[in-house]
Amino acid sequence: MYRSRKLIPLAALNAREAAARRRQGMDQRLRIAIASIGVGLVVLALKYTAYKLTGSVALYSDALETVVNVASSVAAVIAVWFASKPADSNHPYGHDKAEYFAAVVVGVMIVLAALSIFQAAWRGYTGHETAVYSAVGLSVNAAAAVINGGWAWFLIRFGKSSRSPALIADGRHLLTDVVTSVGVLAGVGLVFLTGWTQLDAALAVLVGINVLWTGWHIMKESISGLMDEAASVDTLNKIRGIISEQGQGALEAHDLRSRIAGRTTFIDFHLVVPGTMTVETAHEICDRIEETIGEDVPGARVTIHVEPEHKAKHSGIVVL
Repeated sequence: MYRSRKLIPLAALNAREAAARRRQGMDQRLRIAIASIGVGLVVLALKYTAYKLTGSVALYSDALETVVNVASSVAAVIAVWFASKPADSNHPYGHDKAEYFAAVVVGVMIVLAALSIFQAAWRGYTGHETAVYSAVGLSVNAAAAVINGGWAWFLIRFGKSSRSPALIADGRHLLTDVVTSVGVLAGVGLVFLTGWTQLDAALAVLVGINVLWTGWHIMKESISGLMDEAASVDTLNKIRGIISEQGQGALEAHDLRSRIAGRTTFIDFHLVVPGTMTVETAHEICDRIEETIGEDVPGARVTIHVEPEHKAKHSGIVVL
């Protein structure tokens, strides 16, 4: 097995700079994940205040869902911190998959939140809880929804740019909380206008189903990452194009494989070269391919197996 490496001083400097950028990005993700806990606590306080002012079972269930938000934010912090640990002898490929475990935990917590909403809705339907109109209470809950919506948008956008499954899952979880809050506010408002108390519980059930559906999708995506899901078709086509264009001197490439772990995309393939080619020349070709892939596929880690021409399969990627 041949692993292409950059041995010249300039390449070593670039590698150190890349490692420094990676650590800096991880530190920023960790700070944002910690900030999510603070935002969640503020929103929780606002929603619980809204519940105390109105006595609405729907607002109470909304507050319960926010408790899960805070817990999931704590899970995201732990995951991002653990994923930032460098590779070691026991984990030579790094710890990036820790973020997928956190995303699974977030999905489970969303399911629990949905169950708590169903329970609260049943209490409202059976008349064990009664709500009273409070403009201040509804306004406080609306303010909490606005804060959650803004922070969720930021988390998802930053999580995608930094390729952090935990932050993306946390942001999507907050979006379900925003949907919950909007549904709850609409339900409570209609209850006060119509006097039909069961309407509050009915809308809470619909919101709970939406939360449950979102939790399932988050868990499904996280499980795909844990199962070493391959890179997207577009990414693989981009890699094939790079190998074809940058592999001058080689004959072909085949058995291209990939898997994604957090922000890292692992790529390996076989590169067939003429039997008379020197090791140094083959090394230069591999370095050129690896460097270009690294520029176009952030977080790529490339392993290249060099083979002589009698190993050619006459299929796969043709080198231009």
